[in-house]
Amino acid sequence: MSKKETQNEEEILDEIEENCDSIEEEVSLDEKEELLAKIAQLEEQKLRDYAEFENLKKRYEKEKAQSIAYAQESFARDMLSVIDALDSATSLEVDEENLKESLEKIKEGIELTTEQFKKIFSKHGIELVTVEEGFDPNFHEAIMKVDSEDVDSGEIVQVFQKGYKYKDRVLRPAMVSIAN
Repeated sequence: MSKKETQNEEEILDEIEENCDSIEEEVSLDEKEELLAKIAQLEEQKLRDYAEFENLKKRYEKEKAQSIAYAQESFARDMLSVIDALDSATSLEVDEENLKESLEKIKEGIELTTEQFKKIFSKHGIELVTVEEGFDPNFHEAIMKVDSEDVDSGEIVQVFQKGYKYKDRVLRPAMVSIAN
């Protein structure tokens, strides 16, 4: 800072002090008390506002924690019908005289339960990983390579285990074999 700027600042400070002194003389004792009361009131309001803000913040944190803790409630509620179907299937008594008919009923029950699973998964954004579009290392895991005349090299020959994704994230890649 230059000498000239320092002198200007000192002059300004001196002028402010003089103005403050003259203002103090003009302000009455009642006005001072009124201003002090107003300052105290504003400080108290600031503290109340801060406390209210902190309470809101705590409440939102609690609500956020509860939302995370109970995020899967809808999915779990939808799965209850599936567990009920499986329970009824396991309690089914097999008639040895009509074994074939009993096994067909069990198979039908399993197929219906599988369809319930698929509907619930679809409702909650869980989808089957497709293999029709060809091998994609982001969605498929090649567990073996086989010789095949039917498909081009690097294409999927067989699916050993289906893959699933949740929205755009892979839950489990499809385990496949690909052609040499």
